[in-house]
Amino acid sequence: MDAQGRGRADDVDPADQWVLNPRTGEYELRLPASAPQSPVPGPRRPTPRDSGAPSPDDGRTTGTTGAAGRTGTSGRAVPPQRQRRSAPEEPAPGRRGRRPAKKKSKGKKALLWTGGGTAFAVLVAGVGGYLYLKHLEGNVTTTDVGSAGSSSFKKDEAFNILIIGTDKRTGAGNEGYGDAGSVGHADTTILLHVSKDRSNATALSIPRDMIVDIPDCETKQEDGSTEIVPGEQDVRFNRSLGENGRDAGCAMRTVKEATGIQPHHFMMADFNAVKTLTTAVDGVDVCVEHAVDDPKSHLKLPAGESKVEGEQALAFVRTRHAFGNEGDLDRIKVQQQFLGSLMRKMSSSDTLTSPTKLVKLAEAATEALTVDSAIGNVGTLKDVALELKKVPPKNITFLTVPVVDNPTEKVKATVVANEAKAPQIFDMIINDVSFTEVKQKEKKEAAAVAARLKGEKSDPSEVRVRVLNGGAPAGSAQQELNYLQTQAGVTKSENAGNADAEVAKTTLEYAPDQADQARALAEILGLSGAAMKPGESVTNAQGMPTMTLTLGKDFKGAGVKLDAASAKPPEVDKTTADQKLCAS
Repeated sequence: MDAQGRGRADDVDPADQWVLNPRTGEYELRLPASAPQSPVPGPRRPTPRDSGAPSPDDGRTTGTTGAAGRTGTSGRAVPPQRQRRSAPEEPAPGRRGRRPAKKKSKGKKALLWTGGGTAFAVLVAGVGGYLYLKHLEGNVTTTDVGSAGSSSFKKDEAFNILIIGTDKRTGAGNEGYGDAGSVGHADTTILLHVSKDRSNATALSIPRDMIVDIPDCETKQEDGSTEIVPGEQDVRFNRSLGENGRDAGCAMRTVKEATGIQPHHFMMADFNAVKTLTTAVDGVDVCVEHAVDDPKSHLKLPAGESKVEGEQALAFVRTRHAFGNEGDLDRIKVQQQFLGSLMRKMSSSDTLTSPTKLVKLAEAATEALTVDSAIGNVGTLKDVALELKKVPPKNITFLTVPVVDNPTEKVKATVVANEAKAPQIFDMIINDVSFTEVKQKEKKEAAAVAARLKGEKSDPSEVRVRVLNGGAPAGSAQQELNYLQTQAGVTKSENAGNADAEVAKTTLEYAPDQADQARALAEILGLSGAAMKPGESVTNAQGMPTMTLTLGKDFKGAGVKLDAASAKPPEVDKTTADQKLCAS
């Protein structure tokens, strides 16, 4: 936008007038004293200049002129008097003047890629300034998802944000993307989990063609009423948004139904987000193993590294014919690589120290963004941004829900969750377990536990244990027993019902002569040394000596390791945001 149209000189970039305040660590808008002041939105106090009366320090005294052209009695120009600060002033809004209000569609489902949400998180924290944040808030569209998400954002807890994109042709110049006449399905979906201690995050991609059950969905109407959209069984995940009036809350409910993971909030961005965000950072670096010439997306790239922005960047993340087997799963990998590169570019010193880029990014991200009402206000948006900014890129893991071809189809067009791998992925996210390298503190703890558990281990078939429920969800003792007998080989195990009292932590009690059995079971269950309780021998219903496993409130599900330090994810493809990879 040209500077003159904002009431500034032609040779001044608006973003260059944002200056870092060393006292607050935030950028503030500083205008030259001679710059014409265009109206600031909202009420304004009248000043002496408004009424034509001289102000006390505007220089209208004998022998002087105003601050813009002040002279002494000798006629020589002297510098304008420096104003004293009596109190910190509020920074002026980042936008001077006004532009026509942008009309927003009734049910705007603005969406395409994860870049919008991530950019906003980085940018709000970088630019700062309450008034500018209020301006950015005005750019954002919100949707009330009711009970589908959280009613508030808490800085001291782990949180999950569902980032979704649509195939709806929103925005100028996007006629070639998505499906003509589409109501806007969930074309690209990533569930972003941020750990409680902010040391790591997991970005889990959900394939659009994965078969799921869509539950009944309560949606908010414009008149304040609610409408129940009936659910459907055994359908593609992408139908959880748009179809039959389903909103983002319906997609959130479907994720909870399919994975057990509760999304707390959502962010959606349209096709233009990729164009404007990549342009604002002067392009994003990508790499391809082989030269690309895709006539359908018009993407042309030489082998090796390239920089893409605008239309070319959108073609890169949208093409399904340039990589792999031309399917959605291969496109997901490319999108994850692209997002990692975009995150690195946005968090680079070149971007974060440039007020020009930060302002452009903030405008682009918020204008393309739709969020749930709970995080749509200025204070909460800034809180979310600051919490996301704490996670180092090397500990942000990208992976996809493990899937297999749909066994009910002759022609393979859809996929289903891999029951041998997906449940543990979901459980690790639910229980806030990192997919990246364990932190140093946990490494030391694991080493100490290993030292305490050194010694001979019995064969699982020789382990005798009774299982009690001491605070885990109903049915947990039987579920764990089934796992021990059918998968872990602990055949001499039995369900002993409920414990006498609830306990916070799972424990294993054993007699000294059962230590070898205890070590074997501890390895199977991922028990820490603190969970091992030496005691007296007890007997089971058959009169045989047995150990006692009491499942506490920390129980994470049958077969799930109880000690996060020893939990190992199943073999799945995963990358981290700091890795530079080439699409193939």
